[in-house]
Amino acid sequence: MALTCGIVGLPLVGKTTLFNVLTQSEEETSTFAGRTKTNARLARIPDERLDFLASLYHPRKVTPATLEVIDVPGLNRGAGAAFLAAVRDVDALIHVVRAFRNEAIPHVDGTLNPVRDLDTINVELFLADLQMVETRLERIAASKKVKGATLVEQAALRRCQEALEAEKPLLEAGLTEEEWKAVRSLGFLTMKPMIIVVNIDEDQMHQGHFPGEAEVWEYAATKGIPVLTICAALEAEIARLDAEERDVFLREMGIEEPGINRVARAIYRHLGLISFLTAGEDEVRAWTIKEGSTARMAAGKIHTDLERGFIRAEVVKFEDLERLGDMNKVKEKGLLRLEGKDYIVQDGDILNIRFNI
Repeated sequence: MALTCGIVGLPLVGKTTLFNVLTQSEEETSTFAGRTKTNARLARIPDERLDFLASLYHPRKVTPATLEVIDVPGLNRGAGAAFLAAVRDVDALIHVVRAFRNEAIPHVDGTLNPVRDLDTINVELFLADLQMVETRLERIAASKKVKGATLVEQAALRRCQEALEAEKPLLEAGLTEEEWKAVRSLGFLTMKPMIIVVNIDEDQMHQGHFPGEAEVWEYAATKGIPVLTICAALEAEIARLDAEERDVFLREMGIEEPGINRVARAIYRHLGLISFLTAGEDEVRAWTIKEGSTARMAAGKIHTDLERGFIRAEVVKFEDLERLGDMNKVKEKGLLRLEGKDYIVQDGDILNIRFNI
């Protein structure tokens, strides 16, 4: 199952443009507030390591890690709950905030103020969660018998209510593991990891700053939220080019790498994710796992039979294979290791699982 991210923000901030960049789509973007359509599509996570492995193995198939991206309509004040239902089940949120200037696309509040916009959406997330808590508490109170797991859920919901009314995200509600399990299925939005993407224009990109930048960084730092700046309109142009033209354009514009690379890396880092690799003539593939996962858990990501019948994992560091350029040379240097089920897989490890069913 792919990691899922929901894109949220005010109308006319560039959410759908970013969605198109990430997913290589051509969904219609609006110059007026009022879109009601939710977009959902898989984004392929760029990984140059796969390109190198493909050049070695010439596989029939190359499968990158993927990210499911959901783009919800812009949130107007007081209308958040219905719109946000589409992102209740996502793993993380990407909050797009506008800094770009464009007289043809007026800001919904008339002026540019990124921190004000961040606060506006933050309030909507809080209100949506509070509404969910109150609705669930009312249902529990209306039931005839409240005992066992429902009692735990009720206590957890009350703590959630206190936190939200104190304007604290539910990540800071101090729930016990038991309480967290009792309410996790409700999909609270302020429990989800978030990254902020500031959508800038080309002038701001070349200048290296945007109005309100210091305030945005301060806002994000107090909440522990990563911040990226992206010129989504320019990234959309880049995404339409073929690989050779894209490289030339990036160099001419002074852009080190496409935006999806930076967004994907920020999401991975913030969610504590890594990728391990498998390589052969049939397929070269990247697999997403939680940092700290064992070799046996990684085997289960490939197939449950591999986890069940796990014997050993053959492990090669990507850097060693890249440096030597040949798996036989890696083996000759003694750089292929046999690891047991409790080995902690590292980002970029190339694994071959030995198993027996």
